[in-house]
Amino acid sequence: MRCVVSVLGKDRGGIVAAVSGVLAEKGGNIVDISQTILSDIFSMTMIVELNTDVAGFNEVQEALEQTSEELGVQIILQREDVFQFMYKI
Repeated sequence: MRCVVSVLGKDRGGIVAAVSGVLAEKGGNIVDISQTILSDIFSMTMIVELNTDVAGFNEVQEALEQTSEELGVQIILQREDVFQFMYKI
């Protein structure tokens, strides 16, 4: 299952490591990644393939929500097909 992960918040060390660590632990594979820092605002978008034999969408989402709280950033996980549909004009 392909998903879009969006991260936004105040920049601090360890954001990429924490998010990618959760994804690796849950069997996710980062296919593409883009990140930038504007002043002190960190923004990252990833395309991730989830191995649902290791962890389902909801389990990954819950783990990312916990990481979001720990880091003080917003992390949103969306199925790629839903993401594409939402932004179709």
